[in-house]
Amino acid sequence: MKRLKSKYLVVAAFALLSFMSCDFLEKEPDTELTMDIVFDDKNKVEGVLGYVYNGLPTPGDYTHGLGWSVWGDELVWNRLVNWGVLSVQERLFNGTWNVATAPSWNMWNEYPKRIRHAYLFQEKAHEIAGLPQETIDRMKAECRYLACYYWWHLTENYGPIPFIPEMFSTDVPLAEMQKARTSFDDIVSYLDKELLAVSELLPDKYTATNEYGHATSIMALTTRARMLLFAASPLVNGNSWYKDWTNVDGSQLFSPVYDQQKWIKAAEACKLVIDRAEAAGHALFIAYNKDGSIDPFRSTRDLFFTTESAGNPEITFPMTNDLGHTNFEGYEDLCITPEFGDAGCLGVYQGLVDAYFMSNGLPAITGYKADGTPIINEESGYSEEGFTTEVTKRADTSWDEGTGVAGEVTPAGIWKMYYNREPRFYTSVSYHGSWYKVAERPFDFLCYGKDNNHQWNSPRNGYLVRRKVYQGDNSKNGIWYRNRTEWLYRLGTSYLDYAEAVNEAYDNATGRLEALKYLNHIRLRAGLRQYTINAVAANNPDYIHVDNTQDAIRNVVRMERRVEFVSEGIRWFDIRRWKIAESIPEMNGYLMGLDWDCTDINNFYKRVGDPEHNRVWKKAYYWMNIEISELEKNPNLVQAPYW
Repeated sequence: MKRLKSKYLVVAAFALLSFMSCDFLEKEPDTELTMDIVFDDKNKVEGVLGYVYNGLPTPGDYTHGLGWSVWGDELVWNRLVNWGVLSVQERLFNGTWNVATAPSWNMWNEYPKRIRHAYLFQEKAHEIAGLPQETIDRMKAECRYLACYYWWHLTENYGPIPFIPEMFSTDVPLAEMQKARTSFDDIVSYLDKELLAVSELLPDKYTATNEYGHATSIMALTTRARMLLFAASPLVNGNSWYKDWTNVDGSQLFSPVYDQQKWIKAAEACKLVIDRAEAAGHALFIAYNKDGSIDPFRSTRDLFFTTESAGNPEITFPMTNDLGHTNFEGYEDLCITPEFGDAGCLGVYQGLVDAYFMSNGLPAITGYKADGTPIINEESGYSEEGFTTEVTKRADTSWDEGTGVAGEVTPAGIWKMYYNREPRFYTSVSYHGSWYKVAERPFDFLCYGKDNNHQWNSPRNGYLVRRKVYQGDNSKNGIWYRNRTEWLYRLGTSYLDYAEAVNEAYDNATGRLEALKYLNHIRLRAGLRQYTINAVAANNPDYIHVDNTQDAIRNVVRMERRVEFVSEGIRWFDIRRWKIAESIPEMNGYLMGLDWDCTDINNFYKRVGDPEHNRVWKKAYYWMNIEISELEKNPNLVQAPYW
């Protein structure tokens, strides 16, 4: 029976240590570095820790290998792109994703390597020169947290997984690692306790600059809270879809019984995060005007271009590694047009354009008819008829990316669909006629216009994503704004997580008021009227009435999450845990938008469906499949349902 040789470990270089599976086990001792050598050397110890960290997802990869921003209904590639590593995206779109398909970033194989090294570190690391025991203890706590993060991330994507943490000890026979899936609730219960415990071992913040980005108690508590939010949600809380999902021995993997206590636990966990984070100095990022008022345009734009050291207290889980194409450069490569050296092929769904509020805080579109025609909210002032005749100006901003002039939001002559929308729309979406700062001109998305060459490197439905794209970046000339920090979590995430959880946990006015309190913090920054359950006039300048019901609050929370978290890798998980993919038109049919083929401005502004982007959704896609080759290795594994 093969065993891991506990005295051997390969260390290739700092942060690039590679676990070699069974081939590694057969190597002779003189070809390996002994454990003593590894954990007696400061650089190699830090290298092992770096390897454990390097498995974390990078936000720039949400549109590539991970795909979370393009799998749902946020961002959309031009489908003429040579998909290559995007094969899962292509298969997800056309309904041919199957058990033989593995994502380009195969976390099923990669994350266990990081988990194993996290456990090795905890087992073997000890005080040495340059690393006193206090530092070693903290590094072990970091590994303990990261193991939990990877365990949960696997579960969040694959559902119940083979989960027995002690099996990653260095003395466990390989044959004993071929375990069946563990029930979802058992995994969550273990990680809940573990994350809470490790949060007490980690600092809330670090003071040394070179420690920024290391695991903190706030990260651990946020991971725990988001896990409990997922665990309380309809996909996994009493969902009859999975009542027959069992192991080979018949053991059940999901409880078919709804448990209201899960929402209560999620709400308490989310509130704990907020309290601890705010006590540690975290707060929403807000850009102010000279008179002390909030500038909603710069607030929602500069959130992504301001580091903590430069005054952004909102980031609670920063990503400090620079992985080039999988970080912000790779993302912007898709959003900057060929004129400036990049692809210009990453658009946004028409449904996202529709989701942004009007400047008065009301939704523009309330739904769609059977033929896809939008149902317009007449009270909002929204229109899809005609063009504006004047420049739109706002006194509450110095933002200059609307026309090139500070305070001007839209030029004269734009289609009314884009008129009088909320600030987040203008800082997130580039549309025909919006200002292209680096080119010092408006965007031109007409067929064969300056920004639509009618090839793969153009936006397919008349939009490019603007959010998180620094408008002065120029790939052609190597000009990048680098003083920015990517993140996995921010305080605004926790605010809306709590708003959702507390409304679901307590079906009463107290719970609903608490939900609106934190939702309104987000809306205040975005320059929108606040929600209230009190009776107010329809034209009240400060408040919008919302019914005092759980359903009404659920609706406004979900609408807010839709537009607040664009490009942050959250929407895909919201769609899944709410079980709403089947109800989203553009995930079950044609990509909607403006006519990519149109050269005539008079006909360009019509909603059309693109038959080349015809998506097919299947119930199986709520969980990632285990690749067939992995099932063949382990006879105790069962595939997720509907595959």
